[in-house]
Amino acid sequence: MDELQKKIASLDKDRIPVHVAMIMDGNGRWAKRQGFERSDGHAEGVSTVHRVTKMSSDLGIKYLTLYAFSTENWNRPQAEVDTLMYLIGWAIERELPELLENNVRIHLLGDIERIPEEPRKRLFYARDTTAHCTGLQLNMCLSYSSRWEITEAARQLARMAAEGKINPDEISEQVFSNHLTTAGIPDPDLLIRTGGEERISNYLLWQIAYSELYFTPVLWPDFSNEEYVDAILDFQNRERRFGKTSEQVQNNE
Repeated sequence: MDELQKKIASLDKDRIPVHVAMIMDGNGRWAKRQGFERSDGHAEGVSTVHRVTKMSSDLGIKYLTLYAFSTENWNRPQAEVDTLMYLIGWAIERELPELLENNVRIHLLGDIERIPEEPRKRLFYARDTTAHCTGLQLNMCLSYSSRWEITEAARQLARMAAEGKINPDEISEQVFSNHLTTAGIPDPDLLIRTGGEERISNYLLWQIAYSELYFTPVLWPDFSNEEYVDAILDFQNRERRFGKTSEQVQNNE
């Protein structure tokens, strides 16, 4: 049994996170260290997406949410944006047969209409083709930011209130959550960010209120299955109190 298999065997199968979110950081720096173009780093990062999706499915994780392209990323040099858009369309088309084989369902979060037509068509095709799958749900955040999402939800509720469709006093946390792009998806148990930065970068701000945060200096293209399992082991060693005392949590358990 190799080291990875030993770590997987040591996982508490009853405490596998239901929902893991990831900020995939470090593609550009990885490429620079290798003497490559930034686009090569993004291409290498696609392999890591494949790897973590397969591992998530194998471990029984129900939801994997990846920060693939933020609204702020539109401000990057046009050549890099074009490369990312091409890679997104190419990767989803390449991965589709294996996603179907592994019963993985694609779900899209964000202002998808901003995505150029060609990759957008491929994304919609992958979403529709995997709609029947009942295993891991792979949430791809594209042209997404949390402030955009929260603002859109506020606009929707404001319109409904102005039209008399909802009483403002009836807007609860749950009602608000139901107007986010993640409606119907449980909040992340674990948020992993690669690349050494320790910030959230406008990602799932509402949803990660009680998520466990895990930061690693490993750049995204180097993020291995062993690193992933290390993050889950770290998660399993934490006590999740949700505002309660340790004694209350232990009594409930």
